[in-house]
Amino acid sequence: MNVLRGKGLAIAALVLCLSYVGYRVYESRLDAVALREATLERAVPTVAVIHATPLPSNETITLPGNIQAWYEAPIYAQVSGYVKMWYKDYGAQAKKGDVLAEINAPSLDAQYAQAKADLESERAKNALAELTAKRYLAMRTNHALSEQAISVQVAEAKAQAAKVKAAEQNVKNFEAMIQFKTIVAPYDGVVTVRNINVGDYVNKDGTISTSGTISNLFTVADVSMMRLFVNVPEMFGPFLQPGLTADVTVPQLPNRHFTAKFLTVARGFDVSTRTAVTEFTIENEDRALWPGSYATVHLTAPVEKRLFTIPSTAMVFQEHGAQVAVVAVDGRVHFIPITVGRILDSAIELIDGVSESERIINNPSAALLEGDIVRIVTPAPGYDLVTPDTPASKEGHAQ
Repeated sequence: MNVLRGKGLAIAALVLCLSYVGYRVYESRLDAVALREATLERAVPTVAVIHATPLPSNETITLPGNIQAWYEAPIYAQVSGYVKMWYKDYGAQAKKGDVLAEINAPSLDAQYAQAKADLESERAKNALAELTAKRYLAMRTNHALSEQAISVQVAEAKAQAAKVKAAEQNVKNFEAMIQFKTIVAPYDGVVTVRNINVGDYVNKDGTISTSGTISNLFTVADVSMMRLFVNVPEMFGPFLQPGLTADVTVPQLPNRHFTAKFLTVARGFDVSTRTAVTEFTIENEDRALWPGSYATVHLTAPVEKRLFTIPSTAMVFQEHGAQVAVVAVDGRVHFIPITVGRILDSAIELIDGVSESERIINNPSAALLEGDIVRIVTPAPGYDLVTPDTPASKEGHAQ
């Protein structure tokens, strides 16, 4: 019995030993398979992917503009003389026909008086010539005078009548010039310039004694409606049509926005700037806008082609030009060419090359080659400047 018990224990020990060895061999094989799989998995590069972001269907550009009055008239002297008095100062509201200033012109007054005296003299001569002609004609029936003498006298009467008309026109000319002694507003508006003072000598050639240079006496501006002039680039040329509006701000009113309506465009581009002068109108009933103001103009127009943006870190430069690396359905890398529109601060505007569904590799490694198999992971927040630092992104990300 003892011998049989000993054999049974030996057999049990042998089976136990063989089972342990078998288990160890099986476990080693499992570890080897797991190690192989882990090694193969780590051998596949990991990448983070992004998608191209479509741009809005409208594009906005910001341009400088110049605001001018709807009408703006510089008023110059038409007669020479001394400023007797001015009645409207800077910023004064003026109605059409309001007196702005008066000019004292003694020499013009004297010439006007002389013209009126010359007219009276010519009228007296004309009366005498007409009377003489009538008497000559009355003596024709008696043949007291030759036909030649009668014809000459009648012609002299007609010539004298013409001299009267000339003298009358000369008086009218001086009367018109006398009216220029009074400077009046041409329309309702505001006085934006006053260059004269009492006692200044102004000349009809435009010079003023105090300055010695050609200058206007006043400038009157109609500011009920304003004109906005903008040099618009040629890329916006097709959109410069009736119905286009612009958002306008001025430095003196930074928190107020004005709406400018398209009026007209110079149908031609300046070859030096490749821009076209475009005119808008702005309602200014409260007179808040002043002529000569600098304006910041925001123009918005529809974009014909659909554009996308990607981070600048996703672009690859190779011998074939600008490209992006995308991950295909089978997990392989493919490089596709792109057409760059504009380079922005941290993004690139694409005209062609990608679609919204493409899985674009962000921060692609220089070791990536065409056809490589990659594994897509979620990058750590802040790694690619695209993934936001949110609680959801913190779970399961790859470093």
